[in-house]
Amino acid sequence: MDASWKRSRWLPDTYFHVRGSPRLAPRRWGANLALALLVLLLLAVSLMAGELRLSVPQLWQAWRGEDEAARFLLAEIRLPRALAALLVGFALGVAGLLMQLLARNRLASPDVIGVHDGAVLAMALSLWASGDPLLGPWWQALLGALLALGLVLLASGGVGRQGQRALVVGLAVAALARAGFELVLSTVELMHGSAIYSFSMGSLLASSYELLAPVSLALLVLLALLLPLLPGLELLALGETQAQLLGLRVAPRRLALLCLAAALAGLGVSVAGPVGFVALVAPLLARRWLGALPLLGAGLAGAALTLAADLGGRVLLAPHELPAGVLAGMLGGPLLLWLVLHAHEEEER
Repeated sequence: MDASWKRSRWLPDTYFHVRGSPRLAPRRWGANLALALLVLLLLAVSLMAGELRLSVPQLWQAWRGEDEAARFLLAEIRLPRALAALLVGFALGVAGLLMQLLARNRLASPDVIGVHDGAVLAMALSLWASGDPLLGPWWQALLGALLALGLVLLASGGVGRQGQRALVVGLAVAALARAGFELVLSTVELMHGSAIYSFSMGSLLASSYELLAPVSLALLVLLALLLPLLPGLELLALGETQAQLLGLRVAPRRLALLCLAAALAGLGVSVAGPVGFVALVAPLLARRWLGALPLLGAGLAGAALTLAADLGGRVLLAPHELPAGVLAGMLGGPLLLWLVLHAHEEEER
């Protein structure tokens, strides 16, 4: 196990254990419950807040169908958008935690190693090839994310003991994908480019039930595929040597987890575009609160961050709107800086 990780108080030894101490279990369940309540609160506020505000009685009347205008606003505009933010944030939070564990680096995340940019480039290429002013099918972003991960693994020789090298290669892949996206954007017509540009900013404006239905099903499938790999995740957290001694086939298990992480990130991008910093910050916040490998906590923290970013983007400059990806960067940057500075202070004590 990397000694620098063991010395860090920010990432204590419990980082490498999924279950951790039994005495900490009530605290983790309480923290997960608090995160779930925060997500529900943000979900309720996002349904009520906006240029046209809904009070609690109006919200209840809309649910019961007594106020037709409020019902349309709630059911057709705000609810699919809030559900999309919930789905995107949860997928990005889990993907970020898996990436950080497997790369053995707390700065690893899908947006850092090029997965987000690969997904956006795939959507841009689809629009450029088809000439359609609308974005292509959602699964193209997922395919682009997996291709970007494959390129990173191929160029870096895998992620594990060479986690730092994979990060550097990932930054290069992200830069190449971003340059390719800008090249595509500069060659398409303005009418066609506006849709992909808005998508590249991380916007939930185009959320709809038609999109959420297949993406939600895909998320459930990916989480179901992740469940049988969780015991292997716990063994991998003990270190590669220990995992091999315990009989785990490390290479195929790590590859499967990485593909699932990239697919989860691509799924999030397919709905809202690249919502930056969520996959990086959400796992760090969840680990700080829970102290172990909190897959559920990372997903809930990601959902809370995305809901907060979308809500703030709608109300802060109303009637003008900021994309969720822009505000997520404005929220995630200071949060990440605070975590780094706080960790540095702890290490100096």
